[in-house]
Amino acid sequence: MTDHLTQLGSHAGLPASPEEAVLERINNPHPDMRYVARFTAPEFTSLCPVTGQPDFAHIVIDYVPGPFLVESKSLKLYLGAFRNHGAFHEACTLDIARRLVDTLAPQWLRIAGYWYPRGGIPIDVFWQTGAVPGGVWVPDTGVAPYRGRG
Repeated sequence: MTDHLTQLGSHAGLPASPEEAVLERINNPHPDMRYVARFTAPEFTSLCPVTGQPDFAHIVIDYVPGPFLVESKSLKLYLGAFRNHGAFHEACTLDIARRLVDTLAPQWLRIAGYWYPRGGIPIDVFWQTGAVPGGVWVPDTGVAPYRGRG
């Protein structure tokens, strides 16, 4: 079941870019059940593509798995690969969503990118694949609108 994984259980350095990162998946052990899996990255970082200055975000990913789950170490390394990646907030958030959808084929996915302000304006980015499937509980992301987040 995990023989194909290349990062879990071995040393794996931080990829140089999101494009080089290997995002791995495992079979969903409960494909007959609808449930929400959540990943939270409260210390996500990327670089401003214009100034090269760091940007910080609190990313929340919720998904209802289809046939696959994301392997969490590979997700951690993939998200970490954005540290040296220059892209606008919207691009980072949506690139993460697209990569997860393409890799996992989830029944449903939602991403919330709560970006800390630069220039005095926070930019929050939200996207989901469609309506929430029936019979699942999707909790609030738990991140308050910007009021000096912390």
